[in-house]
Amino acid sequence: MLFDSHAHMNDQAFAKDQKEVLKRAQEQYGVRYLLNIGYNRETIQSTLALVDDYDFIYAAIGWHPHDAKDCSVEEYQWMKAQLHHPKVVAIGEIGLDYYWDNSPRDVQHRLFRRQIQLAREVGLPIVIHDRDAHDDTVAILREEQAEQVGGVMHCFSGDLAMMEACLSFNFHIGLGGPVTFKNGHLAKEVAKHVPLDRLLIETDAPYLAPHPYRGKRNETGYVRLVAEEIANLRGVSYEELAQVTMENAKRLFRIDIS
Repeated sequence: MLFDSHAHMNDQAFAKDQKEVLKRAQEQYGVRYLLNIGYNRETIQSTLALVDDYDFIYAAIGWHPHDAKDCSVEEYQWMKAQLHHPKVVAIGEIGLDYYWDNSPRDVQHRLFRRQIQLAREVGLPIVIHDRDAHDDTVAILREEQAEQVGGVMHCFSGDLAMMEACLSFNFHIGLGGPVTFKNGHLAKEVAKHVPLDRLLIETDAPYLAPHPYRGKRNETGYVRLVAEEIANLRGVSYEELAQVTMENAKRLFRIDIS
């Protein structure tokens, strides 16, 4: 049984067959838990509707760096109020994106810091988006004492040195489709070296589909392909890899913990 720790199953890519994709994920691929991400008002609303409809889906909500420029005081307070929903288990995805630069970097920085502070205030882990912003992401996590809440580096794309820094901040490493790519050398290296008790698997569906579906729509069920690849890279059984990553995610997000 698998825990997909990062997906966007409320995306328009699933508008016509969302129910079928989720059913296939459970029955064919063995997905037992799914963390769905709401990252602005529209997707937070649809994520909360999704978790109300499906027992096995939980939510992370936050404000994405792409949309940082649109996060007014009113929008931020509205987002904060949604954290009271009983199935919201993390704040995210939050962070920095220097690849697209859809929002000014100083605006991204301020909102990132504010949401880490909010996570510390409410005691929730954080889900980090970091694209082409490794140094500043690590610096802000350190300065804002993010180790107090921990979280996951979603779709981790750093090197082993950055991995060690993130581990020292009490973070997990999230790996998805790129670890299956033939040219995904860095992701494969990280997969071999990350401590098993800090590893999470994810899809980021509908994005970043693993081999052999690269370039096509990703599905949450394809997290199985990620698990199989990492198990092979580490020389452990698929069953062990699935069990460990399930336990890691449940512990981090405090799901079904007695």
